[in-house]
Amino acid sequence: MDLQQLQAQQQLVVRQRIRMMVNQYEVHAAGPDGSEAGLLAFAQQKRLAFKEQVTLYTDDTKQYPVLAFKARQVMDLGATYDVTDSAGTSVGLFRKDFKRSLLRSTWIVEQPGLAPATGQERSMPVAILRRFVDSLSWLPYHFDFVYEGGQPAFSVVKKWGLRDKYVVSIDDPRLDRRLVIAMAVGLDALQSR
Repeated sequence: MDLQQLQAQQQLVVRQRIRMMVNQYEVHAAGPDGSEAGLLAFAQQKRLAFKEQVTLYTDDTKQYPVLAFKARQVMDLGATYDVTDSAGTSVGLFRKDFKRSLLRSTWIVEQPGLAPATGQERSMPVAILRRFVDSLSWLPYHFDFVYEGGQPAFSVVKKWGLRDKYVVSIDDPRLDRRLVIAMAVGLDALQSR
C-alpha cells in the first residue's frame, strides 16, 4: 500500500468475503464510475476472539501487514480501538459511544491534529428496525462522520447484496486513509457487538 497513492483516494470500496471461521475483507480503490479499481489491502478478523483485533495486509497471502486495530480491553461496552501502522506507530483511534448507540449506533474517530469526527447511522427508522426486529438485521446501514459544527469528514454506505459491500467517500483530504479504512472494516466486523 503506497501511502501517497492511498492518501489521494477520495472513494474506497470495502467488500466482505464469505468464510466459515473468519471475517475477511478486501479494500479496493474506487474508479471514476465507482467500480473496484485495484486491491489496496486485505483484512482478516478471527471470529470469537478473546480480544478483538483485525490486521490488514497488502494482499491475501498475509505476508506484509500494513495496519491493524485492536481493542484496548477485553470487555468494554464503549470499546476503544487503537489503529497502528505496520511499525506499530499510532495512526489514531476509534471508539463506540455506548450510550448514544442504544438506539442509533454512534462511533467516534480521532486522529492526532484533527478534531474528533462522530459517525452515526443515517436513518433512525432503519436503526430501530435492525435492533428490535431480528429478521431485519440484514438491512443496510449508512454512517455519516462529521466534525463538531457539521462539517463532513467521511461516509460509509452499505450496499444491498449477498456479501457486505461498503462505499467509503472521504470529504476531508487531511484524514489518514488508513484510519478511515480501519473504521470502515470495523463497522462491519464490530457493529453487532
